[in-house]
Amino acid sequence: MGLTGVLQGRRGPVELVLVRHGESVGNLADSEARDADAERLELSARDADVELSPNGEEQARTLGKWVSGLDEAERPDLVVSSPYRRAADTARTALEVLGADVLLDERLRERDLGLFDGLTGKGIRARYPEEAQRRSHVGKFYYQPPSGESWADVVLRVRSLLADLREGYDGCRVWLFTHQAVIMSFRYALEGLDEAELLDIDRSVAISNASITRYERRDDGLVLRAFADDGHLATGPAEPTDEPDHAGEEPDA
Repeated sequence: MGLTGVLQGRRGPVELVLVRHGESVGNLADSEARDADAERLELSARDADVELSPNGEEQARTLGKWVSGLDEAERPDLVVSSPYRRAADTARTALEVLGADVLLDERLRERDLGLFDGLTGKGIRARYPEEAQRRSHVGKFYYQPPSGESWADVVLRVRSLLADLREGYDGCRVWLFTHQAVIMSFRYALEGLDEAELLDIDRSVAISNASITRYERRDDGLVLRAFADDGHLATGPAEPTDEPDHAGEEPDA
């Protein structure tokens, strides 16, 4: 267990729920670009402004119906979201029925791909071949795209947010609406994973849109109880989806 886990065991939230945003138009553009073997996504909006797809909106509403069925003691005391539109809209739609306030915190925003934003793996290899080689050498966790962030950079944001939650929200149920790489970074920070363990999980499990990853506090820290669980979507008409957030995540693939 890492230091964060030890500290969280002494105080902090009794439950931490991480929710990935619903399917976005960026997810659809990503899938279409891969299918077309294109170098760039057909997407004009900046990453922060990417909207939910109609199916993503339905996923958020279905999540909301499930949350409304929880016992009052199981409902969130604090809701914090990435300021990116697809995450914030998921939170507001899902929790509208509870009348919950949604706070925004930039530490939950998506990983910044810098110059690679909007490019597919093919586009990165074609336009930045030396960077594709450098990424292959450095590895996915520590590689930092030009003007962007590594996964390790995201972990630093996550550790900062966890420290604030530990100090200010002891005994609370906290729900965080965020993105794929950020959820994986929480796993790294909370479970004391090493680089190889994290990347093995990333390769083997797809984090579904509008899925829930849940931790409960025990004497030995926050313990994982559910990971990428989208079973609640079975109660509604929304189609489950698990597209990655960025086509350019694998420039050396």
